[in-house]
Amino acid sequence: MDPTKRELRQQKREIKRVGSRHRRRLWKQELSENPDDATHSEADFGGFSSKKYNGIDRDSTRKRRPSPIERRD
Repeated sequence: MDPTKRELRQQKREIKRVGSRHRRRLWKQELSENPDDATHSEADFGGFSSKKYNGIDRDSTRKRRPSPIERRD
């Protein structure tokens, strides 16, 4: 495996972990401050979003097996 891919995967894991901690902390804070509207709160990850790392394994170096539907054709 390419070392850069390994590093990117590790970075994505770390960002997701920090984002989850951040989200849980915000939800707990909102629950203590405003318990009536806490159920309607939205998750905002801000700078802790791992969206930019999505699809890092979808390059030409990874060969995918055809799905069962594609095999029938």
